[in-house]
Amino acid sequence: MSLLSLRQLGKSFQTGAHEVRALQDVTLDVADGECLAIVGESGSGKSTLANLVLGLFPPTTGAVEFDGAELPVVRTLAHRRSIQLVQQNPASALNPRRSVGASLQLALDVHGIGTSDTRPARVAELLRDVGLPEDLARRSPTSLSGGQRQRVAIARALACESRLVVLDEPTSALDVLVQAQVLRLLADLRARHNLTYLFITHDLAVVRNIATRVAVFSQGRMVELAETETIFTAPQDPYTRRLISAVPVITEEEKTMRNGLSQS
Repeated sequence: MSLLSLRQLGKSFQTGAHEVRALQDVTLDVADGECLAIVGESGSGKSTLANLVLGLFPPTTGAVEFDGAELPVVRTLAHRRSIQLVQQNPASALNPRRSVGASLQLALDVHGIGTSDTRPARVAELLRDVGLPEDLARRSPTSLSGGQRQRVAIARALACESRLVVLDEPTSALDVLVQAQVLRLLADLRARHNLTYLFITHDLAVVRNIATRVAVFSQGRMVELAETETIFTAPQDPYTRRLISAVPVITEEEKTMRNGLSQS
């Protein structure tokens, strides 16, 4: 069953006398509980797609459907609760004037989740859920490492009991070791809470072990959509092949496959 559906989705922007078509005629479905990676270089349209799903601006053409119903241009509080965002830079995503606990509790307050008596316990539960100690709630985000801040940002998305989480380059601001830890956390949370992810990234290597499918974008168009394994072993579009060629080789079998692709 599809949780998110995009129907002939397009977005154009006016720049002076010129129209820039940032996204063109995108149709795809995201199944309930899957992780769909949206991959492409800067300017490919992937961030525009994420912003349309989040309702940050209206589509020029087409529609965004969630759980079988078309989403309105002006989203309700219930819509915003169901679709949450984890941003690229956790340092700018969290208010430095609020403690970690206050940031998490604000999400509960805004969406009316729990009561004033139960919310502190829910904050502690959220921190444990993302692998952080409860006493972190008293600290400022500025005192945390980048990986800890991103875990707090993920916990804030979970606080709303969202069904769809848009992950906008969630590991690109982290070093390689912390990236791996956060990716494992995201995979674990998706399994435990039946979350659905829309994972935006320019780096195919990041999503090879977390995404169920990959949609490849170039110049505002979706050029390929396939299971992750298929994307890595038998990419069809020349642009996808170029992206794959930039991914580090892990096994001898993969090296052989790459050599075959480069000669075909």
